[in-house]
Amino acid sequence: MKIINHSLYIAGRWVEPAGGGYLSDIVDPASGQAIAQMAFASDRDVDLAVEAAHAAFPSYSRSPLGDRIALLERICAIYERRLPDIAKAVTREMGAPYESFSLPLQAASGLWHFQTALATARDFPFERMINATTKLVREPVGVSALITPWNWPLNQVVVKVAPALVTGCTMVLKPSQNSALSAAIVAEILDEAGVPEGVFNMVQGEGNRLGHRLASHPLVDMVSLTGSNTAGAATSHAAADTFKRVSLELGGKSANIILPDAELEAAIAHAVRHMMSNSGQSCNAPSRLLVPQSLLSEVEAQAAEVADALVVGDPFAVGTDIGPIANERQFRRVNALIEQGISEGARCVAGGPAASQEPGAGYYVRPTILVDEANDTVVSREEIFGPVLVIIPYRDEDHAVEIANDTPFGLSGYVWGSTVERASETATRLRTGMVHLNGASVDFAAPFGGYKQSGNGREWGAWGLEDFLETKAVMGVVP
Repeated sequence: MKIINHSLYIAGRWVEPAGGGYLSDIVDPASGQAIAQMAFASDRDVDLAVEAAHAAFPSYSRSPLGDRIALLERICAIYERRLPDIAKAVTREMGAPYESFSLPLQAASGLWHFQTALATARDFPFERMINATTKLVREPVGVSALITPWNWPLNQVVVKVAPALVTGCTMVLKPSQNSALSAAIVAEILDEAGVPEGVFNMVQGEGNRLGHRLASHPLVDMVSLTGSNTAGAATSHAAADTFKRVSLELGGKSANIILPDAELEAAIAHAVRHMMSNSGQSCNAPSRLLVPQSLLSEVEAQAAEVADALVVGDPFAVGTDIGPIANERQFRRVNALIEQGISEGARCVAGGPAASQEPGAGYYVRPTILVDEANDTVVSREEIFGPVLVIIPYRDEDHAVEIANDTPFGLSGYVWGSTVERASETATRLRTGMVHLNGASVDFAAPFGGYKQSGNGREWGAWGLEDFLETKAVMGVVP
């Protein structure tokens, strides 16, 4: 077993944990076997990391923007060189297929966000006059605690680290304990790029304990968390006593509406493949497929055919479409929800719960298609975070919109119609932070975030800088 000792990065150095830290296994979900160990942080380590960030803030927050831009340019160059290393780490720690997903999407997304932040910084209005004598100044919020999940480890780490660096904030990153390998590489990249001592710090460990320590710490000025709604609520409560800013990107149960005039075959193929990518472990996954009642039988057959054709297997093998679920806990949860949905009346037309897991078999779940005609089972209501698509029929467009909005979440929506104009009409009625028309991809320059219980902030592009900035009005300025 490989031992990775430098899991904590504090004040510009790789350090061993202080008293109370311990070693924890990193498990390969393709085999269920431990492949490495990392030292996890103690509460004292969190305090040391926060204190280092606090000490670095006065200097870094006043550093010239040109210096911060130059730092990001160096980071981008090093990150691009290390793309294969990052992609291999992601595949090993959470099972994303290397060739089709980890290298071109999981690892590359981090580079895209660094590049987007770099481009945004060059034109962002950090200062502007709002009238003849008053200047508006955007200043860094302070020490930022960045708490990230395992499902898109590079995307979620960089989408927080990059704007923090650009705006002049200092930070403590607490990545998921299930994505410790890739997070360590990010720290190596920043170290090689010459990030000033204390500006970036990283502590590994279990989310509940370390997350609470960071969110409640009096020297932390803001918390940016991507995770479950349970984690979001706990973070908000922990931060409340110190009135610090909290930005949350949480869960989703996104609807994908196929209108009656849509090109059915293309819409279904895209819907199934999109849902099953990353083993369904994306907060904005189109997990509910809403189709006209009259087309239900046809949709079921086509969706099952697409799902059955997907190749599930070794994430390092050429041609694999879907790898394993990222960890054992999630594997068991996904299977339990599939079984519960079927017991409550959903029909299974493809896939289904996994057979009992053999030792060394990995955490694989087949692409599963369920039909919930009554829209009242757990699989239609709860975020599953696995390769499970639920088909729900609707009577007319009003009914489709009603079903789509009948959820506590509001992250993303999807609409397929004969024309963009036709799909746009429906998109305006969805209570979501984002809508994709006719299979449109994400835009890294657009804001990412949701309505309702899907969160309260926006990330990506220029919007991603906002939560890391305070607004100061300076009056009586002489032109």
